[in-house]
Amino acid sequence: MNQVIELLMKHRSIRKFKPDPIPDSTVETIVRAAQMASTSSNVQAYSVIAIKDRNLREQLMKLSGNQQYVMDCPVFLVWCADLYRLGKAAAKHAEVGGGEQQNGSSGQQMESSEQTGAGSSTQQAGAGHVKQDTYADSVENLLIATVDTALAAQNAAVAAESLGLGIVYIGGLRNQIAEVSELLNLPELVYPLFGMCIGIPDQAPLSRPRLPLDAVLHTDTYQTERIEPGIDAYDRIYSQYMRERSGGKDSTVWSIQMRKRLTEPIRLHMKDFLQSKGFMKR
Repeated sequence: MNQVIELLMKHRSIRKFKPDPIPDSTVETIVRAAQMASTSSNVQAYSVIAIKDRNLREQLMKLSGNQQYVMDCPVFLVWCADLYRLGKAAAKHAEVGGGEQQNGSSGQQMESSEQTGAGSSTQQAGAGHVKQDTYADSVENLLIATVDTALAAQNAAVAAESLGLGIVYIGGLRNQIAEVSELLNLPELVYPLFGMCIGIPDQAPLSRPRLPLDAVLHTDTYQTERIEPGIDAYDRIYSQYMRERSGGKDSTVWSIQMRKRLTEPIRLHMKDFLQSKGFMKR
């Protein structure tokens, strides 16, 4: 096992940090490492907002469920899925000169989806020009932006941990996502996916065990017969972990936690919010 894999296998979320400040240069290094994550078609559909203002940090903490470590961590980053920048890049070339698109025999402009990419459309925009539509508001592009953001953030997490720092993700930013979006002045086609606390760990929690490999790794096809045995095995492992973590006070199994998780109406506002920001229109 090499050093990279050892680092990955030791991951644990840190919720208590030492007050020592983290230099801006270190944060910049972490974000540069994040930028080298895989990205679909090089769209790099994410932005990162470093929250330094203490009043703003306090407001975000309250909107995220009053998680104190949002205030206490030296560095708090908000990771945003961002198609606004992509739209601005595309807008630089929204009008295409008509000369290259003229039909040689008739001299008329050709409007063809082949000129703008699969699934795209064009419309007349004045003499000699074709205005090109985009599909930045599609579900597919929302998925791309969300995945790109998560991949970059995980690169940042690994980079931070390689420097001896600890992290914890803050999905609670989506609890009151419209208010968070307004506070951060996010334009259309940008939404806050999660926050990330970074700092020097001031605790050493147990690493949370994961599902057995047999329940996760399939060969050639999805093997449903592995799922229930994998859950049963993991319930036993997880119950033991919970006992150790709580000093014998809690032995909840994973499947019970997941039952509670899936039967709660969590963040049902997300669909309407995303559509209000210009996502998921088609």
